[in-house]
Amino acid sequence: MSLIAVTEVKKRFGSNEVLKGINLDVAPGEVIAIIGKSGSGKSTLLRCINGLESIDGGSILVAGAQLLPDETHLKALRLKVGMIFQQFNLFPHLTAGRNVMLSQTVVKKVPKAEAEAMARRQLERVGLGHKFDAYPDELSGGQQQRVAIARALAMQPIALLCDEITSALDPELVAEVLAVVRELAAEGMTLMMVTHEMKFAREVASRVVFMHEGRVHEIGPPEELFGNPKTPELQRFLGHGQA
Repeated sequence: MSLIAVTEVKKRFGSNEVLKGINLDVAPGEVIAIIGKSGSGKSTLLRCINGLESIDGGSILVAGAQLLPDETHLKALRLKVGMIFQQFNLFPHLTAGRNVMLSQTVVKKVPKAEAEAMARRQLERVGLGHKFDAYPDELSGGQQQRVAIARALAMQPIALLCDEITSALDPELVAEVLAVVRELAAEGMTLMMVTHEMKFAREVASRVVFMHEGRVHEIGPPEELFGNPKTPELQRFLGHGQA
């Protein structure tokens, strides 16, 4: 049974068709790395799965439920599927702990004490238990991104979508964020990641999806895609990637 089933999904912005019929099934506990050039539709695909963008054709099922474009369904979906972005999107006037508590108390109506206990647990999980009372501007970019991960985890999602979550970070901070993701993968969390970190994709992903011009161009285990790319497009992409 797929946890996420994407079938013939199409998405256009005006006359520009960004997704041209995407098919992708994600099993529970899989780590899917999505690679490809800018503009190949990677981020748009994640945004469609999370309901941030509506689709123009095809269907998306999450845990067997059809993604429908009304508010009630979208709300339920976003509770199930967490999303972490390139920008950390933390509220600057709230401490790390309050940032992690907020969506629990507002969206899930969790009582404050319970939300705080969950926030402390998740901050601990990303190695920031000691930063509960720190404000975002007192944290490094890597720490802020880890708070954003803790915030997503506090909603107890069945899957996490990560959209280039290390690309806004200084190189020396990338490793600490990827270490958290590696840990989540080891715990069996279902992950879909748009990433430029090829080494990480090779080591952690169960499957790699190479997107090209709005389509899934190649898909398979990392050793196959990186070791034996079949199409000239992927060969070129990896050739540049390794330069």
